[in-house]
Amino acid sequence: MRVALFVTCVNDALYPATGIATVRLLERLGVEVDFPAAQTCCGQPQYNTGYRREARTLVRRTARAFEGYEYVVTPSASCAAMVRAHYAGLGGAGLGPRTYELTEFLVDVLGVTDVGAYFPHRVTYHPSCHGLRLLGLGDRPRRLLAAVRGLELVELPGAEECCGFGGTFAVKNPAVSVAMGRDKARGAVGTGAEVLCGADNSCLMHIGGVLRREGAGLRPVHIAEILAGTEEEPPR
Repeated sequence: MRVALFVTCVNDALYPATGIATVRLLERLGVEVDFPAAQTCCGQPQYNTGYRREARTLVRRTARAFEGYEYVVTPSASCAAMVRAHYAGLGGAGLGPRTYELTEFLVDVLGVTDVGAYFPHRVTYHPSCHGLRLLGLGDRPRRLLAAVRGLELVELPGAEECCGFGGTFAVKNPAVSVAMGRDKARGAVGTGAEVLCGADNSCLMHIGGVLRREGAGLRPVHIAEILAGTEEEPPR
């Protein structure tokens, strides 16, 4: 099977380890991964801020970049939701049904929950709003984490509450955003976990910023990096 990796601009610019982990994981499962170099931002920031004309330009560019691929896989529930929910009305029809967030691709397309991962740490999972509400990821990420050898998965209180990032929401409403982030960080620290896991680095960036400012030892890690790790090749 051959897929295209839609790495997203946040991962490309700030969290390249997540993209690398996604490739390692998929290749370990026998998937051939291409990286179309023409990909850029999916247009979500522009769309959410009301700049529909500018968003449409990026939508069409993204759709062209991924032409010819049956599956497009991304380690971002937020960007996958943008493509699936809004591309059809912006000139990108056809890409949405072929685009999968990483965990749903693993579970729904490859049919696996045990990917052979090893991560000997206490972990709590934060489901991001786009994955929870727009994509309906449900328990897919948790099923994958539960199958990781050495991993102890603990419940996050108020897991379904927004962390407060929301992209441009954090810029327009910083005080509310920070307050929500603190609530989420407090709940995560209270679990006694070593690692806060999520499927969106944007959310993990926001919560992680709060954790660092408050001196908490809990570290945010994208689910792709956990699933990519094995005893022979630990997470980088």
